[in-house]
Amino acid sequence: MKSTLMHLKSCRRALVASHVNPDGDAIGSLIAMGLALKSLGKEVTMYNESAIPAVYQFLPAIDRIVSRVADFSAYDTAVILDCGNLDRVGEAGSAIGAIGTVVNIDHHVTNNGFGDLQYVDTEACASAELVYRLIHELGVTISEAMAWSLYTGILTDTGSFRFSNTNRAAFAISEEMLTIGVDPWMVAQYVYGTYSLGRIKLLNLALDTIELAHDGKVSLMTVTRKMLEKTGTRPEDADGMINYARGIEDVRLAVLIQQNGNGGPAANGNGPYHVSLRSDGSVDAAAIAAAFGGGGHASAAGFNVEAVSLAELKARILELATDL
Repeated sequence: MKSTLMHLKSCRRALVASHVNPDGDAIGSLIAMGLALKSLGKEVTMYNESAIPAVYQFLPAIDRIVSRVADFSAYDTAVILDCGNLDRVGEAGSAIGAIGTVVNIDHHVTNNGFGDLQYVDTEACASAELVYRLIHELGVTISEAMAWSLYTGILTDTGSFRFSNTNRAAFAISEEMLTIGVDPWMVAQYVYGTYSLGRIKLLNLALDTIELAHDGKVSLMTVTRKMLEKTGTRPEDADGMINYARGIEDVRLAVLIQQNGNGGPAANGNGPYHVSLRSDGSVDAAAIAAAFGGGGHASAAGFNVEAVSLAELKARILELATDL
């Protein structure tokens, strides 16, 4: 941590970025880190290639996140949050990797150690926990905007304190954020309790796609571009739907296969696809994701895959899950 702190104190222009298809931890960590560096007088750009899911639009400073940067070479530092590898930031990965100093801040067991400086702790409940530590060590007073972001990151990445990565720090930091001004009921309402009609229609279509395999131990759910078009929704509206597949009795591994990318329907229903994996702990989701070049945690992981048919993708995933 020491070398990372020294560099963050001395840098002048920082690009702070998190992974594509961002979840609450990626967004919360991004905002909190960006605001902390800005409070130190740095020139900061908060960047994420993807659209921010509607459920996180309530976060303070969410409007400061940009999806395009004109010149990545203008920065002396890139702070990459919640990414197991640099490709997770999206198409700009190579340009971002060429920035003078790349700082890797992450908690995934599959992190490949990219960057010039690394602050990786797989025991942390979320990347937001690591950002919290750094903010304190930098001597920055946590503002309400930072507090809402850090709390949301921890709440969502621990599954509302239900997942196995929930640790004592998750509760201690959350309690501190409440004393700063976070309203936990309001966060829960935005993240879990408010949905558009289109999202409900999308969920209905997605539930109809659920298949069970391996004697009911694996559930597979699919969201296609046609489903998004029919319901007037966006890819980020599928966020969290995998929990319905995961909650089925006896299911040990849940799989959400989401057809993404721009343009019209691909020939034969091919990808690209984003695949999310959720495990009850008896299956190593990260190992399955790693086989496709992705990563994550043993209980929650994901990956992207290009030209492959949906049937082939399902078959390959089930093949890798044969140890159930």
